[in-house]
Amino acid sequence: MENQFKKIKVAILGVGNCASSLVQGVEYYTVFSEKKSGLMADDIGGYKAGNIEFVCGFDIDERKIGLPLKQAIFAKPNCAIVLNPDVRSEAPVYRSPVIDGVSPLMANYPPDNRFIIKENLKPTDLLASPGAHDAAFVQELRQEIIRHLKDHEAEVLINYLPVGSQLATEFYAEICLELGISLVNCIPVFIASNPEWEQKFIDAGIPIIGDDMRSQFGASILSQMLQELAFERGHHVRAHIQRNVGGNTDFLNMEDKNRLKSKKISKENVIRAQNDIRGISTEDSFLHAGPSEYIAYYGDNKVANFRLELEGFMGAPVFLDAQLSVQDSPNSAGVVIDAIRYVYVARELGLVGALRGPSASTQKTPPEQMMFSDALYECHALAKRELTESTRRQLMQTA
Repeated sequence: MENQFKKIKVAILGVGNCASSLVQGVEYYTVFSEKKSGLMADDIGGYKAGNIEFVCGFDIDERKIGLPLKQAIFAKPNCAIVLNPDVRSEAPVYRSPVIDGVSPLMANYPPDNRFIIKENLKPTDLLASPGAHDAAFVQELRQEIIRHLKDHEAEVLINYLPVGSQLATEFYAEICLELGISLVNCIPVFIASNPEWEQKFIDAGIPIIGDDMRSQFGASILSQMLQELAFERGHHVRAHIQRNVGGNTDFLNMEDKNRLKSKKISKENVIRAQNDIRGISTEDSFLHAGPSEYIAYYGDNKVANFRLELEGFMGAPVFLDAQLSVQDSPNSAGVVIDAIRYVYVARELGLVGALRGPSASTQKTPPEQMMFSDALYECHALAKRELTESTRRQLMQTA
């Protein structure tokens, strides 16, 4: 079933830490094709890591624009651990309008820790100087981006914009609709999970995955599994608290609390969903999840702390305190490498709209929350190109 020579042409929006790990990883598993450790799925619908080809990237940082990916992914402020320095991708990184993609708060931090907006893109920054925002230039850049995507024949766009980039995400979502490109939305701007946006992609005949990537073995999937375990073992969850600390640009960006509303909703959705699926009220449960603090020293290392307070047999108290420490960006890449292939197989099968199983498996706020085993079933079926009750409903309707 392997499509050895066929390429999945992918464009990256935001050439940051997550993009760095993803590009490194795709080339690593392409060169060392016999290695399976670290991958959730080696083969999805006949596609392996070597079938993914990054064709271009888009960014606003003067240290990345104009460089090939093999250089841009290692440029500051990126701090992701370098696990594969031998990246060969010559895919160009083009400029992008800023819109609402950069928090003004970042200007207070050292250049090596923050974004540096390319000078000629500053008029596109809606947040820094709303009065000087050049809407005409943004539209000029839109046409430029469309030309690049067409020239490179991009089929999938990965959204790695900073948390809170609502308008910038919608800007690129509209471009995807116009060009027939599938979107893998890795941030908590609700597109795949928003019925109105999903309908636009259905009408355009495009499958998408979203919203807000959940890491391969990260805080969100661990919270989900702990919540599932508590319920399956007959316990009541009195409190489930998840707190996160890190030192990359994602955590720095989230120091701006004005950008956090959707992120907090998305992270808590992971926990609350397990109550909703089972019809268990959350009225007497305290649920909290969210980024807590930026500490530059941590770099791309993310530390998550968990506190669960449960009631077991006859109300007997059970307490769990745990800590998880991971390299944040490789943890992300281990999921996105699958999401790319799931959405591409869906394109070939004629599926449209937000993919339920792959979104539930790879994202914090999918259009339909699932138990872990149900999401896994949907993913495994799609990987074998088998339709399920869910995917049959998403087959493109032809006149």
